[in-house]
Amino acid sequence: MTKVMIIINPSSGKEKAAKILPNAKKALGGMYDQVIVRETEGEGDATEFAKEACTERFDAVISMGGDGTVNEVVNGLGEQEHRPIFGIIPLGTVNDFARSLGIPLKPIEAIEIIKDRQTKESDIGKINDHYFMNVLAVGSIAEATYNVSVDQKTRLGSMAYIIEGAKAIIKKNPFPLTVEHDQGRWLGEAHLLIATMTNSVGGFEQLAPEAKVNDGKLHTFIIKDLSLPLIVKIIPSLMRGEIKGHDEVEYIQTSKLHLSTSEELAVNIDGDEGFLLPLQANVLHKHLRLFVPGSK
Repeated sequence: MTKVMIIINPSSGKEKAAKILPNAKKALGGMYDQVIVRETEGEGDATEFAKEACTERFDAVISMGGDGTVNEVVNGLGEQEHRPIFGIIPLGTVNDFARSLGIPLKPIEAIEIIKDRQTKESDIGKINDHYFMNVLAVGSIAEATYNVSVDQKTRLGSMAYIIEGAKAIIKKNPFPLTVEHDQGRWLGEAHLLIATMTNSVGGFEQLAPEAKVNDGKLHTFIIKDLSLPLIVKIIPSLMRGEIKGHDEVEYIQTSKLHLSTSEELAVNIDGDEGFLLPLQANVLHKHLRLFVPGSK
């Protein structure tokens, strides 16, 4: 008997989840013998549900929610002996991981992608015993995202992150940073470090246009200055995917990172506050199999 688990976050996407669920159940009922629905009520629920799906050897796990729900599911799948195929029906504000995979942001269209049964292997990242699928960041701009409320995200979408980030830029607080990577070591003062495994960060799909979900790399940007003249130059370059060419931006491709600083700084992991530095991040190459559009 084939089994699929739907892990649904009822508060995602202006509470669209309940309206979409019947469509998902109907579609998946035509693919699997048994459809089990697990509804999250609090932090960590999606992780526990995903672990359950691994232990009970489900064939697939479907996330219905935003990037936070996807992150929790990834942490449940982690390095389990049996990892079901992972499907995403995006309902969140930004949906970076879905964007990077080419999954439609309209839930009904995303369901159709799952029905096509096309799959692809994808990398995930690991920091200590925590897993991530998209991005880690260090600096005051990264910390500013914690100030974005659910109401702001609902009303403003990804613009909410830009507003809070702009407030942090005004403060302009650089920090000492040591970055150890595949090619060696970088030492200096930085305003922001972003290491992404995909081409989409905060809804911007051109930060690292060459990044692929299964290239085994963390595409790392160290921004050494955030003066107003540089910001004016960086924004157009960001839109064109050319930010790595700036003199004040260090660009590194690596399969692992060790980050350390003399200050008390925490890493932002997929938009949420994570561990204090120092830390070690590694790429688990082609670790999960996901439902994707046929052309991806």
